[in-house]
Amino acid sequence: MRFLLAVLAILLLAGCGGSSPKLSAAPPAVARRLMTARLNAKHLDYQWVACVRVGRTYTHVPITRCNVDFGIDPHVEAYCLLLKDGKLVTNHDDSAIPCAHDDAGWDSTKVVTS
Repeated sequence: MRFLLAVLAILLLAGCGGSSPKLSAAPPAVARRLMTARLNAKHLDYQWVACVRVGRTYTHVPITRCNVDFGIDPHVEAYCLLLKDGKLVTNHDDSAIPCAHDDAGWDSTKVVTS
């Protein structure tokens, strides 16, 4: 009976202990490329995308913020992002990624138009 309980415990722990996703920072140039690719894939109409490191982290991984101007009045939407297993993840995908207002990059942002 003890043997069966031990085997069951090992199987349960092995099933629950799957590998967690690898989080990594997205440098601003990579973030801009992936963000514009996502916007284009969704056929969204935007004017420009500007990405900058903000100095915040999510689980010790640096966050990059991309501001996207959707051109209505203008309407600029912030996307704070990083890479999960090499794929783009934003605060819109995962609300746990912090994306509070800041002034990072206001004086050195490079704008790329659509």
